[in-house]
Amino acid sequence: MAKTKVKKLKEQKIVDLSKPEKVSEDQLKRVQGIVNNINRSQIEIGMIETRKFNVLKSIVMMQEQLSLMQEEFDKQYGTSNIDITSGVINYEENVKANS
Repeated sequence: MAKTKVKKLKEQKIVDLSKPEKVSEDQLKRVQGIVNNINRSQIEIGMIETRKFNVLKSIVMMQEQLSLMQEEFDKQYGTSNIDITSGVINYEENVKANS
């Protein structure tokens, strides 16, 4: 048997000229609007998270101030059990339930 050489044809790229190259202007504007809305929403979430962080930081600072005031009340009055509505000091002693 004789060997035969088979030449491989180079793959040719066939372009289908009937396919559109771009989306319609209406579709482009709609998709751009949706993407812009997503971007604005993500920026807004970032701003909300920044405000949230600042509020949480403020709460921590106020809790520290409260703790310092409780220490001050303990030193001055012997207790930090204060009615914050009326300012009345509760001097009740801690009583064990099983005594």
